[in-house]
Amino acid sequence: MAHLNTSANIAGPDDFYAELLATHEGLSKAESDALNARLILLLANHIGDRAVLTEALAAAAHAPGGDKA
Repeated sequence: MAHLNTSANIAGPDDFYAELLATHEGLSKAESDALNARLILLLANHIGDRAVLTEALAAAAHAPGGDKA
């Protein structure tokens, strides 16, 4: 069974972050939220493994700044 990889795993992470920010540039809050939702669903579909997705949800919820402690 696969597990969530939380180690650095993106080639050019700063470039990716800049691209992500640029994609949101000029969008309203609602448009930005909708873009994020579409991106999350696309990436979740790409991952495909429900156990990994459940791990990701838990990790995001318990990360600093998450709603759950």
